[in-house]
Amino acid sequence: MGKVVLVTGVARHLGARFAARLAGRPGIDRVVGVDSREPWGGMTADGVEYVRVDLRRPAVARVIAEYDVDTVVHLDVSAGVRGGRAAAKETNVIGSMQLLGACQKAPGLRRLVVKSTTAVYGSAPRDPAVFGERMPPKALPRSGFGQDATEVEGYVRGFARRRPDVAVTVLRFANIVGPAGDTPLCDYFALPVLPTVLGRDPRLQFVHEDDAVALLHLAATEPRPGTYNVAGDGVLLLSQCARRLGRPTVPLLGPALGVAAGLARRTGLADISPEQIQLLSHGRVVDTTQLREGFGWSPTMTTSQAFADFAAAQTGGLLPPERLAAATDRLAGLLTRQNPPRS
Repeated sequence: MGKVVLVTGVARHLGARFAARLAGRPGIDRVVGVDSREPWGGMTADGVEYVRVDLRRPAVARVIAEYDVDTVVHLDVSAGVRGGRAAAKETNVIGSMQLLGACQKAPGLRRLVVKSTTAVYGSAPRDPAVFGERMPPKALPRSGFGQDATEVEGYVRGFARRRPDVAVTVLRFANIVGPAGDTPLCDYFALPVLPTVLGRDPRLQFVHEDDAVALLHLAATEPRPGTYNVAGDGVLLLSQCARRLGRPTVPLLGPALGVAAGLARRTGLADISPEQIQLLSHGRVVDTTQLREGFGWSPTMTTSQAFADFAAAQTGGLLPPERLAAATDRLAGLLTRQNPPRS
């Protein structure tokens, strides 16, 4: 018999793309996409049966039973959720709890794939140079998406202990980018001027959305239990990202950056959270050896190539290097005159 796959989070770009790729593939009988909103871009691919379900409600158990689902791919754990921080936490954490409770009661379930994030490692000044899957963070994330994902992973481990007959795969993705990037960090990079932390140039990793979809497809169709870091090879400094986008940067002290982040949130330009400011201060790099050797897969694009494809789709930047340097100097001069050093 073929698989019946339930995909959560199909209202977002990644979920819609993944569900569309899965539909009609050999060995897949049905793909059921669930979300509380209409699919991304109104996309409903042939072979994907969309069911409007709020994961925070018990109705998802009825869907799993009605369609006799044997594989669940949980993508509805995200940094960018409409409705503010409270709504995001409810969707990420309460929604995951309800889903896992429904999975617990599904005797036919055989596979669970959960999209997580490298944000579970946090971003702190004393972090190791590279995080492995078994390395605990120096300081647990105290807010935001990282805290949500940490809680969700805890519930998933509990589920795995109660249902050892289910193959559970947790994929900790680095920042996902691509031409249609719809994450808070992509929104930050779309700003005409990038506020940065004075004296910091953090290391960042990226994974291309095409690679993310390919990996999710493999995890959903073949049993690869375990927890895996997912990132393209190599790293980029934040300053390198800015230059490739052709955007000037304005280095700010912590309080000033907090004010700039609040302004960006109020105007709807970008959701620069305290968690993201930590990332822009200290960066984060993970080891992907387990993905290559344990899972048996590697991204086709490096961190640099993934970001280049994202940058090529952006508009409003691409200043020549000499003009970029001049613009940055002018902005820094204006900032200094507005905030003169105290004697």
